[in-house]
Amino acid sequence: MSELTNNVKPLDDFNWEEFENGTSANVSKEELDKAYDETLNKVSEHQVTEGTVISVDKKEVIVNIGYKSDGIIPASEFRYNPDLKVGDKVEVYVENQEDRKGQLILSHKKARLSKSWERVNAALENEEVIQGFIKCRTKGGMIVDVFGIEAFLPGSQIDVHPIRDYDQFVNKTMEFKIVKINQEFRNVVVSHKALIEEELEAQKREIISKLEKGQILEGTVKNITSYGVFVDLGGVDGLIHITDLSWGRVDDPHKVVELDQKINVVILDFDDEKKRIALGLKQLTPHPWDALDANLKVGDKVSGKVVVIADYGAFVEVQPGVEGLIHVSEMSWSQHLRSAQDFLSVGDEVEAVILTLDREERKMSLGIKQLKEDPWEAIEVKYPVGSKHEAKVRNFTNFGVFVELEEGVDGLIHISDLSWTKKVKHPSEFTQVGAEIDVVVLDIDKDNRRLSLGHKQLEDNPWNQFEATYTVGSVHDGKIIELLEKGAVVSLEKGVEGFATPKHLVKEDGTQAALGEELPFKVIEFNKDSKRIILSHSRTFEDAQREEKRAAKKPRAKKEETVKIDNQPASTTLGDIDVLAQLKAQMEKGE
Repeated sequence: MSELTNNVKPLDDFNWEEFENGTSANVSKEELDKAYDETLNKVSEHQVTEGTVISVDKKEVIVNIGYKSDGIIPASEFRYNPDLKVGDKVEVYVENQEDRKGQLILSHKKARLSKSWERVNAALENEEVIQGFIKCRTKGGMIVDVFGIEAFLPGSQIDVHPIRDYDQFVNKTMEFKIVKINQEFRNVVVSHKALIEEELEAQKREIISKLEKGQILEGTVKNITSYGVFVDLGGVDGLIHITDLSWGRVDDPHKVVELDQKINVVILDFDDEKKRIALGLKQLTPHPWDALDANLKVGDKVSGKVVVIADYGAFVEVQPGVEGLIHVSEMSWSQHLRSAQDFLSVGDEVEAVILTLDREERKMSLGIKQLKEDPWEAIEVKYPVGSKHEAKVRNFTNFGVFVELEEGVDGLIHISDLSWTKKVKHPSEFTQVGAEIDVVVLDIDKDNRRLSLGHKQLEDNPWNQFEATYTVGSVHDGKIIELLEKGAVVSLEKGVEGFATPKHLVKEDGTQAALGEELPFKVIEFNKDSKRIILSHSRTFEDAQREEKRAAKKPRAKKEETVKIDNQPASTTLGDIDVLAQLKAQMEKGE
């Protein structure tokens, strides 16, 4: 205690006299309060002032504004600023100088709101980078707290890459640029992508300035489309067209690359401004044609799969990246060109013969009909002249019928060789396409790969019999089956047809014979070589009348005969005169 007492010294300027006399007690409490208040800031309710953060925890932030007590603000109002720390200056709004507990009530959110509209407009004008707190998702994007204002962040403005999961950004603080303000509705639109693009643009300019054709770069698969793959080269995008993904055929780029995959690519081309960059992937591997068997030659057999098919032919991949074309004409020995789809389908495994091979042009033509025997090589053996066969009608012409005996073997039946008796104007009257018809080989044209065929030759020529039946002058029953300007076609028995001109169609009563009438007809001409029978109905009754007239005129031509008895002239009697008179009367009546 003595040591402590020795160390204590009275204040040099302490007025012991006033203390002992109690004169210092004359200072009033009001004066003391006034002096105390003057040491504090003048704070009014409902105004914005600046304070200093003196404490930060998860629930609240304590701010000193130079008032007799510190203010408490919920920590949620500072979510937009996760870097808030003790000593930071913040704006606060005085809501209440003293609540029931004597606590100063402040609000940072209201302080921000009071000046937020001015600040967002200034940020837009100055292209300022600001911080915002992503509160929640909304239709088409996110809601961001910027200076206490709820701004809209479109989904397309979050990042330069398409965003698949928006929820990963909720409750995060990010930097933004204000890109649009609607003054009337006080709507604010912000973008984070704009900040990234500014950085990428700088990188892009640097990358593009160094681009060269043939340069190999590493990139990341950014997007896959039906026509190709977009690759991010580190701030600049290039396109690998689907044809440059692989030396083989690619129907779906997803089968070659995957999203976000790191790949090496070669620069094939770019425009003058280097905005469009064409990339290649297959060019980093040797061309498959260079690895094709050097001993492969024309005439060799190869196997492959049909990868593409069109009307004119099919492309067959004999090994990855090496294709040959089978033209439709090389699929069958038939001369009737059809669609390649009639023979092959995509995915078919086929064997073919090499017809042409050009290694420099990297082209190969193939054939599959060569695997079968050419039916025309031994045509005389299988289809000798005079042999009978069954054929299928393929098509008509005005002069005949084209038929197919087997695939690759065609023949023509001339219209004159269809029937012995029927006058065929067009082959469609006799048969129809697709019908089966019996034929006999008449002639072989091996050079032009055509057979001359006949149908009527399967039967004996009936005109040899008709010659004896339809003699000139003979009368036969017939039916008019067709009326023409020059006459009528008449159907006779045994399936033969004749022809009658209009003057020979006049009936006995003077009228003209009609279609469908059945009448007697007289043969007035028969030509076996040209197979022609000329008929007449009129002559059937006109000839009889002429004969009757001729018979009636015959007695008048005789002179009076003298009756001789015993070689002596006889005298005319009254009875003789009567007989002559009667005969004369009959003749006149007949005329």
